[in-house]
Amino acid sequence: MSVAVVADAHLGGPGGDAALLLEQLRDLPGQGCEHLVLLGDLFHVWVGDPRYETPEIRELLPGLQELRDRGVRLSYVEGNRDFFLEHGPYAELFDELATEVAFEAAGLRHLAVHGDGLNERDWWYRSWRAISKSLPSRLLFRRLPGKLARRIVHSTEAGLARTNFKHKSEIPESVILRYARERLAEGYDVMLLGHFHEPRAWRVAGGEVRIVDAWFHTREIEWLSGPGREVA
Repeated sequence: MSVAVVADAHLGGPGGDAALLLEQLRDLPGQGCEHLVLLGDLFHVWVGDPRYETPEIRELLPGLQELRDRGVRLSYVEGNRDFFLEHGPYAELFDELATEVAFEAAGLRHLAVHGDGLNERDWWYRSWRAISKSLPSRLLFRRLPGKLARRIVHSTEAGLARTNFKHKSEIPESVILRYARERLAEGYDVMLLGHFHEPRAWRVAGGEVRIVDAWFHTREIEWLSGPGREVA
């Protein structure tokens, strides 16, 4: 199966508007893509409620639906800037939407995880993440008036830039390798991570762990198998 990957597009933020990525997505079926894995943070902030939609969300989502209509399997891995997608109307866009996704590519068993919750030393971010993505927070967001809800989204975006900047500025290699060894032992060959916005690859016991470069850096869709270039 030909598998393509998009990590950390951050449309509406450093990724800009949706036009280029939308064009690239529409080309995928003609390039032989059978499975697209979105490795989180597709938008700068994405909340699972249409009241929070940005112009980038409204522009890109029809392109995702078009891909499914043309037979491409869509998998979404929730990122740190994704909130309550699994329980909202956008979940219907995807064949699977979860905090991690397993699939096969080039004869290898892959496990895709966004990677934002791996660093146990980043206790401030982990606490913030647990609260912001909890059931009470989801229920509160659903009941807020639209104007207030949009204001909170903007303040949340600003807060996200501060929460784990210190720990994200240096890739926690030892944490990643330890986590990868544990998960690869479950029967996977390759672990894919996003979140850190910088391509890296390590060989570990049982296989390999890779960080996929951010789309907003490269402006390119990566391929795990198929006609495009491989993930570095």
